[in-house]
Amino acid sequence: MLITELKSRETIESLADGQKVFIINCLGCKEVHFPEKEAVSLQKELAAKGEVTGILTTDYICNPENLELRLSKHKKALEEADVILVFSCGVGVQTVAGYLEEKKVYAACDTYPLPGFQGVTPLEYQCDQCGECYLNLTGGICPITACSKSLVNGPCGGTKNGRCEVDSDMECGWERIYRRLEQLGRLDVLKSPVQVHNFATDDEVS
Repeated sequence: MLITELKSRETIESLADGQKVFIINCLGCKEVHFPEKEAVSLQKELAAKGEVTGILTTDYICNPENLELRLSKHKKALEEADVILVFSCGVGVQTVAGYLEEKKVYAACDTYPLPGFQGVTPLEYQCDQCGECYLNLTGGICPITACSKSLVNGPCGGTKNGRCEVDSDMECGWERIYRRLEQLGRLDVLKSPVQVHNFATDDEVS
């Protein structure tokens, strides 16, 4: 099981500040605890400021086919949006970012583990439920799961020709991150001081 917890109000508001925002809510499967009441309240405030082009509330956005079907009904609102703000676990955010590669996709939640059944999600995206989500800094690609060494400050010295030294069949996660940030015009993010990961958050909820 896992729990999604809203990032701080200040963080979410900063992601939306001065931007046209399309919001995606994933109510999740039964194993996911989603702060729906708090999310709806905050989204109403953003909408009141005229920053929201549309809101999609659904479930299983981690399923690419389902996501595509749902988003196809909101094409105009998506085109008008500068950023996509996703209220879901890390898998959902990565799925959205992979589908809307030309858009800035931001996570509005952090994901924590809870004891119990984790479920089976046979998809290419993974969430380590580490409690301190990096997706907003890395273009929607998780450095914890996309890198064999879970490096958060760039590629290791073993990457060669874009491949991982641990698994030659695996593309270097940080090469993917660099290309995505370049595509989005956000390479300046890499000039910021490294955000040291607080692994203690992994166990705070459990």
